Amino acid sequence: MLLNAKEDAQKITTKAEKEAAAKLEEFKAEEKEKKEVLKRTEDRYIKKEELLDKRQQDIDREVEGLKQKVVEIKKIREDSEDLKKGIEKDLARIANLTPEKAKEELILKIEKQSEEDILVRIQKLEMTGAEKLERKAKEILTTAIHRLGNSVSSDVLTTAVTIPNDEIKGKIIGKEGRNIRAFERVAGVELIVDDTPGSITISAFDPVRRNIAKLALENLIADGRIQPVKIEEMVDKAKNEINKIIKESGEKAVYECGVYNLDPRIVSILGRLHFRTSYGQNVLQHSIEMAHICGMLAAELGADVQIAKAGALLHDIGKAVDHEIQGTHVDIGRRILQKFGADERIIKAMQAHHEEYPYETIESILVQVADAISGGRPGARRDSVENYIKRLEELERIANSFTGVEKAYALQAGREIRVFVFPDAISDLEAKRLAREIALRVENELKYPGEIKVNVIRETRVIEYAR
Repeated sequence: MLLNAKEDAQKITTKAEKEAAAKLEEFKAEEKEKKEVLKRTEDRYIKKEELLDKRQQDIDREVEGLKQKVVEIKKIREDSEDLKKGIEKDLARIANLTPEKAKEELILKIEKQSEEDILVRIQKLEMTGAEKLERKAKEILTTAIHRLGNSVSSDVLTTAVTIPNDEIKGKIIGKEGRNIRAFERVAGVELIVDDTPGSITISAFDPVRRNIAKLALENLIADGRIQPVKIEEMVDKAKNEINKIIKESGEKAVYECGVYNLDPRIVSILGRLHFRTSYGQNVLQHSIEMAHICGMLAAELGADVQIAKAGALLHDIGKAVDHEIQGTHVDIGRRILQKFGADERIIKAMQAHHEEYPYETIESILVQVADAISGGRPGARRDSVENYIKRLEELERIANSFTGVEKAYALQAGREIRVFVFPDAISDLEAKRLAREIALRVENELKYPGEIKVNVIRETRVIEYAR
């Protein structure tokens, strides 16, 4: 047993020595490999350092060359200045005059020679030309105004919908006000259901929303099934019909004014002005009226009638999307016309009607004159309506500027704003914070009487189908 144990021990010792020797060789090989890697890295860094030193030397030489060139340029400039001064001194010495004195004497001489002729011509123009020009201008303007005398009806902020009986009012309100709240939320308007027999009033500052709500409510009353799902369906259907009306209004306006060869997209944007007002005046009707007036003036003065009409008709096209795009309506309109390939002469005619751009053609002056005639007539516009609408639009703009807001509607004549948020983006706690932040923004940026109620609504809907 002892001998066997000694033999086993000897075998184990021999095996361990062999393994140790193998490991040692392996470690030595790894060490050698690492040394070679380090050596290569060191050589690479040395080469990079030499390259950087060489580049630095080249840069230093270039800097020295630039400094030398700067000195040479300064010397050339000084020499040229000295030469210029020397020439001026020689000229002054020869003429016995300074440059300022020579210029002054030349101007005085020309004035004396032409003074009498200029005075005679000015007097002649003042005596004969001014009266004739003023009389002709008055005749042209009077003729244009007399030939087009449209009646103007200011837009109002409410629309009445006739109902067959008072039982419909109960259906519209719904159980615990469910239907009326759903309608106001989807359409973005306020329904006024009072004791007035046979009618319900729709109130909203945005005429597009008001007409969509009117059409949807009439369809709901005719259908008889008034419930939240049906309300959403009818409002979507009404939006499609209003879009169709917008397209038809643009085509009708273009046909009425005789302005052709416009891109269909421009005509579609123009139709949106059917639901846009400016100081209570319908913008599309104002543009059509302007086109007729501008065409008459152009015909009297010998300008291009078609360009004048097109410039007048499209002068306010930027107002159709000015709540969606940043910039003045003139700049927005220019970008729209340029994008859709309108004639450059039409763009020049419409861009100067607020004097933001210079008058480049006679048509641009005529467009501004027609704008003043159409907008300046008694009863054409009302300032209070426009200011009121702007305040409501600012309320919605402030609310929509926050992250997580789905849509916002100003209601109750601007005394309340309802803000709908995405439930997956805004929590209940964040909704409270959002309401406070909106209220602070409104306080800091708007001027308004009384107080404004900020109502943030976070609604979660779960939909499943039983099949």
